[in-house]
Amino acid sequence: MNLRTAWLSPPVALSACFLKGVVPEWDLEDIYGGMMQFMVIQVVGLILIITFPQIALWLPEYLYPTP
Repeated sequence: MNLRTAWLSPPVALSACFLKGVVPEWDLEDIYGGMMQFMVIQVVGLILIITFPQIALWLPEYLYPTP
């Protein structure tokens, strides 16, 4: 989750660089503006997982219960 957030966030924002390479006539400002709504969702999800780690750990605990 953290890595996906890094792909969307400046200054690196590799997703923006890839999109700019595919569609060179788009401005980076427009690309970043379109990505911000997804960035907010990613940050909220990351905060939830840090605060409540059981969200991410329920499936491994279900599949491999401790005796």
